Parts: sequence; structure tokens; C-alpha cells
Amino acid sequence: MGASLPPKEANLFKLIVKSYETKQYKKGLKAADAILKKFPDHGETLSMKGLTLNCLDRKSEAYELVRMGLKHDLKSHVCWHVYGLLYRSDREYREAIKCYRNALKRDPDNIEILRDLSLLQAQMRDLTGFVETRQQLLTLKPNHRMNWIGFAVSHHLNSNALKAVEILEAYEGTLEDDHPPDNERCEHGEMLLYKVSLLEESTSMERALEELHKKESKIVDKLDYKEQEVSLLVKLGRLEEGAELYRVLLSMNPDNYRYYQGLQKCLGLYAENSQYSPDEIERLDGLYKSLRQKYSWSSAVKRIPLDFLQGEKFREAADNYIRPLLTKGVPSLFSDLSPLYDHPGKADILEQIILELEYSVRVTGAYPGRVEKEPPSTLLWALFLLAQHYDRRGQYDMALSKIDEAMEHTPTVIDLYSAKSRFLKHAGDLAAAAALADEARCMDLADRYINSECVKRMLQADQVPLAEKTAVLFTKDGDQHNNLHDMQCMWYELASGESYFRQGDLGRALKKFLGVEKHYADITEDQFDFHSYCLRKMTLRAYVEMLKFQDRLHSHAYFHKAAAGAIRCYLKLYDSPIKSTSEEDDDMSKLLPSQKKKLRQKQRKAEARAKKEAEGKNEDSNVTGVSKSGKRPVKPVDPDPHGEKLLQVEDPMSEATKYLKLLQKNSPELLETHLLSFEVNMRKQKILLAFQALKQLLRLNAEHPDSHRSLIKFFHKVDLMPAPTTDTETLIWSVLGAERPLISQLQGNSLVEANLNFLKNHQDSLMHRAAVAEVLYLLEPGRKSEAIALIEDSNNNMVPNTNGTLGPVREWKLKDCVTVDKLLKTYLVDDAAASRWKKRCAEYFPYSTYFEGSRSSAVPGSAYNQNGSANHADHEHNAGSIAVNGNMEAFKDLNIQS
Repeated sequence: MGASLPPKEANLFKLIVKSYETKQYKKGLKAADAILKKFPDHGETLSMKGLTLNCLDRKSEAYELVRMGLKHDLKSHVCWHVYGLLYRSDREYREAIKCYRNALKRDPDNIEILRDLSLLQAQMRDLTGFVETRQQLLTLKPNHRMNWIGFAVSHHLNSNALKAVEILEAYEGTLEDDHPPDNERCEHGEMLLYKVSLLEESTSMERALEELHKKESKIVDKLDYKEQEVSLLVKLGRLEEGAELYRVLLSMNPDNYRYYQGLQKCLGLYAENSQYSPDEIERLDGLYKSLRQKYSWSSAVKRIPLDFLQGEKFREAADNYIRPLLTKGVPSLFSDLSPLYDHPGKADILEQIILELEYSVRVTGAYPGRVEKEPPSTLLWALFLLAQHYDRRGQYDMALSKIDEAMEHTPTVIDLYSAKSRFLKHAGDLAAAAALADEARCMDLADRYINSECVKRMLQADQVPLAEKTAVLFTKDGDQHNNLHDMQCMWYELASGESYFRQGDLGRALKKFLGVEKHYADITEDQFDFHSYCLRKMTLRAYVEMLKFQDRLHSHAYFHKAAAGAIRCYLKLYDSPIKSTSEEDDDMSKLLPSQKKKLRQKQRKAEARAKKEAEGKNEDSNVTGVSKSGKRPVKPVDPDPHGEKLLQVEDPMSEATKYLKLLQKNSPELLETHLLSFEVNMRKQKILLAFQALKQLLRLNAEHPDSHRSLIKFFHKVDLMPAPTTDTETLIWSVLGAERPLISQLQGNSLVEANLNFLKNHQDSLMHRAAVAEVLYLLEPGRKSEAIALIEDSNNNMVPNTNGTLGPVREWKLKDCVTVDKLLKTYLVDDAAASRWKKRCAEYFPYSTYFEGSRSSAVPGSAYNQNGSANHADHEHNAGSIAVNGNMEAFKDLNIQS
């Protein structure tokens, strides 16, 4: 390194390297310039100067200098190494690996290059290469612990756990007296637990347990030791010993649900589907009674029996569980009980219990069968629990009545306002829900969670400007866009993107969805630093788990939502392309001079307004962004804040395909993935790929309305295709001809007959009837009136229930009715039918603003449309009230009831 230079310049070159490592970039540049004055063609100096410039964000100059340096000294390992570092900084890992390999050809034993190469191989999951590089590092430096551990981990990742065990045992043999230094006891213990987990993974259970017992004294983490031991005992079938050890673990932490589950497995009393015989329930009940006597303070030991008990025993246990929590005033009680609503019959029993408790506390001030009086707050929490129960059952009138009663009892409890906001959202009044959430926010301006919930409600009501101004209250320097993006606040970006999509603003919607996609790319990049850190700190089990998590990262629900949202934007963009500048000019030329003038004035005003808003944001961020040193941090300016450039894509379907491939790879079991694949490939005229997506839809759920709709649409399109003229078309036809008879829905049936058979199987389902109507109109446009009649003849039946205390709950969901309304308006295009449907749905959903129900905030004079108490339609007016210190109007004439 710098060997071809005279001593003075060679020392300067060492200074460049040191300055780069210590981040003294200006000093390094000065030294590089001093060398290049005398030796302008010195390749290694040119490369190091480029690397230093790269750290100062002068990338184009950096690449130019590094390439020039490489040109002048092609055989220098330094030049190739620097070129690789440059690519690595730009996340071009494959190119960086090529550069490192070229560097190693010139200097095969360079430990620094080998180490950098191994990190990239781990990042790119080049596991074979990773094993080879770690072996080379170990050969060169066998006295370094990290090289032994890295070699073992590389074999583990390459699916060779037993080889990894051998390497770890060889490393242990290098230690004096088989004992690590005192300051490395924790790391050594972690390595031993990792070794045991490798033996467990390779199904060597007996050997793993023997090794664990043998090394017990050297393992510092005793809790992990016991958890590993009990796991091995259970897998070896030594259930009695396992049960005994689980009891020991429970004595250490009686609120750990996994320990109870493990104990049940050891006793043969565990079922994945929670279906137990009467004898098993009896034994489980006895088990938890004995545990409850031992751990009376544990909430888990009281809650778990509610999952398996039935009938009167469940009623008694639930009553005993609910009473102290109501007295204590636990707002999360309903969230705790909500999984029980999926168990047949338990929701009805819970309703009876809550009604009895509420009635008794209201009338006597005490629980049934008790003399001791309850505090006044018990009635409040009983009403709160009952309201949430009714909301879960879809009885929104009752839910709102009970929550209003609770708010009248104690108007200062914020949870009541948040819950009422949630009820209104479920009932369909999004504007009133946003207003209630804002009222709750104003009652505690320091609560970030309530602020976030308020923002979410506003975005659901499509009040984006107001939501942005509310979100800014909890951002670092008042610039909510940059900060929420930098903090990877994905729920906000997804909700915002969905709102923009509903409003038809595809540019901003795409901006938000692709922002979430970028977060996942950043999370993938974030693992890079852990490849060396975890080996150094010996957090080996956590490291391997992290790598497995990264491999399935894109199967996360948020990524699926973002990718699906982006694909829908591109589909809409393909169906309704944005007009080009020339097309807009053509449209302008057709206008009258006076109309042209008005349009230009309107455009200028919009541009001026947007510019003024941007300047205002910059001023705010400049004022609040001054650091202690008096310097303002320079933030990169977003060149496309509204996503307009994202809309200027030549081929929206090719962009959609990028995200579709990720969904197909990571979310293959979701119906939506293949539905989007079908839509994209139908537009691209990729018939076989569309058919592949169709087969996946039929595999996952052949009875789903979307699957049926796609099936008929596909073969209707195929039937309308002209006869094949090329070899490719002939091949496609032959494949479809062979596959069509294998589809059960079409065997011996025409498309019309298949549609009718589908209707016979799903007479009582609104969405299935809507799908049949849509397909009928597609196949036979002349039967439009029949298609509409299919929808209008649907019956909104009552949900069957076994308890007379339940109110009327109907089958139709608001979301489905909105979808049907859009079908009548946009596809069947019948205003009269749409009007009749709207009137009918307004009766079923009186709180729905979409259908303008009689009790919604969309109707003048309704309870939720009274001068801003629930209606936030006037965004500008309400945005101005955000900065005030809460809305104190609600606390005038406060009257607390006992």
C-alpha cells in the first residue's frame, strides 16, 4: 500500500488512510492532493481520494477518480478494494463482491478484504462463498475467537449444523483448561447454548441434553438454560421431568403463557384447536385450581381457564375474573376478553354476566350476592365494557347509548371518547369518528397514542390536511413528512396512501406506498452492521433468528398492503392514463379565449399557493431545526413532494409487475396476491400467466366471489379471442383446451350455466349475488334488468342467535353494501337502481355517511352534525384550533355523579 512512492509521499499516503478511518476527510484530501502534485497518475492515491470524496457526498467525482486510479494501477489490490467499498456504500453488493474477488487475486491473504467479502456474502446469502471465506480467515488467523465462531455460523447457515458443532468443539479445545477468561464468561455461555441449539436442530436430542448438563456450570444465563433443558426433555418424550421443570419455571414467572402451554403438553392436556373432551376439561380445571392457589396474584392463571371451560363453569369463572377488574377500572378488559367471542356460545354468556353486573351496581351499588358497596367508578367501567360488547356484536345503537351514558356519568375519562370514536367508525360515520377522536386528543395534548389514534381517524375520513397538521404536533422539528418517513412510521404512510387513493390522487398515494416499500429495503440493509457485531458480541442465537426473520421480511402485512396499494395505483393509471403535455395543449386549443384565460389564472393561483406552503414549511423547519451550535442541519429537498414524477411512467404494468413478483414470492397463500396477478396479466395480455393466477385463486378458495368473477371473465375473454395464427398462440390454445375440462365448475357447463350454478349454491350471500349479477351482465348485456334484480332481491337476514337478550343484528356488512352501490353506479350504470339501493341501505345503516343515514353527520340536524361537535368538514377552521391547549368547553358546568 503506497509502496511505489518515496518515503515522504508513502507517509502521506498512510495519513490519507488514517484520516479516512478517523473521518478527518479534509485532512485526507489535503494529503492526497500533496501526493498527486508530484505523482498525478498514482492509482492508489487517486482511489483513496475518490473514497474520501464519496464520504463527502461527491459521488460522481469519487467514481471518476477511483476508475482513473484503477486504470493507472490495474494490479493494485488497494484500487480494487476501494472500488468495492464504493459500490458497497451504494448498496451495489454484487458489484462490490466482484471487486473484492479481483482484489484477492492480487493479494489472496489480505485479512481486511476477506473480512469485508465475508460480510457481503452473508448479506447476499452467498452461503457457499461465505463458508469458503470464513475458512480462509480462520486458516490465516486461528488464534482469533471471532474467526472460529464465524466459521461455525457459516456452516450452520449453509445447513450443516453438525459441522458447526465440530468447529465449536475444536475452538473449546484451544482454551486453557477448557475455561474462558473471566471477562468472557457471558459470551462463552451464549456460545455453549448456541452449540446445544445446533445439536437440537440436527435432531441429536440426547447428545444436546448431555452437553447442556455437562456445561451447566459455565452457562451464566440460568433462565435460558432451563428453557433449553425443558424443550429437550419434551422432545425426548420425558414428559414427567418436563412437567416438573415447567413448574419450576412458573415459580419464576407465573404470568408466562408459554410455560402454562408447555405444562399442559407435558400432562397430555393440550390441543392446537382448543377442542377438549369433558374429561380433559375436568382435569384442566383441577390443574388450574391448584395453580391458582399457589399463584393467586397471577392474572394468566385466572384468564387461561376461560378458553377451555364451558357452560356454568365458564360463567362462574368469567364472573370471578371480570368483577375485580371492573372494580379496579382496567380499560383493556374487553381486549382481554375479545378472543372468547370466537368460541360458540361464550359471547351470549358474557353479555348476561355484564348486564347482571351493570344492573346490580346501578340499582344496589354492589355486585349480585354481595353486601359491600362498589366505588362509583365501577358503574362507569361496567357501562364501558357493555358498550364495547355491543359494538363487537354489531349493535351500534346499543353501544352508542351505553357509551353516552358512561360519558354522562364521568365526562373526563378519555377512553370513553376514543371508544365512541371507534364505534362511530364501525357504524359508518367517519367524520363524526374523527371529531370524537379529536375531542379525546384535546383532553390530553401530551399523549402520543391518543394523538396517533386521532390522526388515523382523520385519515379514514379523508381529512388529510387536518391529519397532517395534527401529526406534526409530535414530530421532532415540525416537518411531519420527513420525520414520519425517517421514523419509518408505516401505519401513517399506509393510511395516508389509502386516503389519497380513495380521493383519486394517485401521485401522492404512490409516494406513500413506495415510501413504505423503501422502509423494507432499509430494514434489509440494516442487517449489514450485525454480521460483524453479533459475531463479536457472541449473540449467536439472536443473530441466526434475525437472519431468518430477514429472509421472510417481505411477508409482513404492512409490506403486503403497500405493494398491493402500489399495484392498484398502477392498474388505475393504466386504465385512465394521465394526459401528456401535448394532449393538454390540444384540449386548451379547443377552449374559448375567455375560458383559456380563466384556466391559466386558476393554474397560476394553485402554483403560487403551493409555493407559499412550501416556503412556510421551510421557514418553520429552519426556525425549529437550529442546533445548540447555531448551525442548521441541511436536509435534502424532496424534488417530487406530490408524486407527480411517479405518474410519468411509460409502462405502468411493468412497474406493477416488480411489486407483484415480491408478493408472489412472499405472500403466495393470500387470495389478494393472485387476484392482483390476474388483473395485471389480463391487462398485459399474458394469457397463461393470468390462467396460472386463476388456478391459484381456485385452489385457495373456489367459492369466493372474486374467484368466480375471475373464472368467468377469463374464459369469456378466451372465447372472444380470434383463432390462433402463430405457433405461440396455438400452444396457448392447446394448454387452455387441455386444462378447461379439469375445472370442476365448467365441466359440461357453459359459462352462463356455471354462473347459475354458483348462484344456486350461494342464494343468501349478498356479495356472491353481486358477483353473479356482474358476470351475467358481462356475458349477456341485454339481461341488465335481471342482473339488477339479482342484487335487489337479496335479503338482509337476521344473524341467528340463541339468546333472547340479543338485539337485532343483520348479516350485511357496510363495506359490502358500499361495494354493491359502486357496482350499480359504475358498472351496471343504473341511477334509479343505485338510488333505491342507497335508500334501502340508509335504513340498515343509519349512521353511515356514505348512504346518508338518518343519524349520520351527513344529515343536517342529526345528533352528530352540530357545529363542529362531530363534523370536521371545514378543515381550515378546525386546523386552526389544534394549537390551543385543549378544548375546555366540555368541562364547563362539570357534574360528577356518584
